[in-house]
Amino acid sequence: MRHAKGHPGLQRGFGLIEVLITMLVLAVGMLAAASLELFSKRSNFDAAQRTAAANLAQDLLERMRSNPKGLIDYIPAAEIGGGTLANAPPSDCGDPATACDATDVANFDLWQWEQAVDGAMEQTDGVVTGGLAQPTACIAGPLAGGSGNYEVAIAWRGMNETTDPDMDDCGAGSGKYGDDDTYRRVLVIRTFISAT
Repeated sequence: MRHAKGHPGLQRGFGLIEVLITMLVLAVGMLAAASLELFSKRSNFDAAQRTAAANLAQDLLERMRSNPKGLIDYIPAAEIGGGTLANAPPSDCGDPATACDATDVANFDLWQWEQAVDGAMEQTDGVVTGGLAQPTACIAGPLAGGSGNYEVAIAWRGMNETTDPDMDDCGAGSGKYGDDDTYRRVLVIRTFISAT
């Protein structure tokens, strides 16, 4: 194509402004992708923590169902988690050769369960790699034990701030979950357990 004299010819290649605009668009896209990846990882972590908490709560309730005569012994005087039951009970009820009564079984179950909540059974080079993030567990039921409604509440530290869940006081005000417990997550499972 010919141009009249005095008219510029066809422009070839990219100018500096086009390169800069392209780099800006690419940078914004990459920042958005990185932000989405971070949000996805945090959401997956919170979902994995909630799933673990649900499995742990169900595990304890099943242990309680299998030891109906020791139901009162599953209700500790204080919240557990974070190594509050650090020492193994004197009776190793995990060994079939050990004679254990209902109280011994409950004490062993609680200790073993707290080890799972804290992740003490999963270690790499002596560092705990499993369990929940800064867990607190609360167990409630009838004051005299026996048949009735039992509740297992597990609190842990989430990745993002949110409003404090008012569904249960487990771990509230402990200082482990930020100012005003804005990082506290709680899962509560209630069920009826028969003592017969």
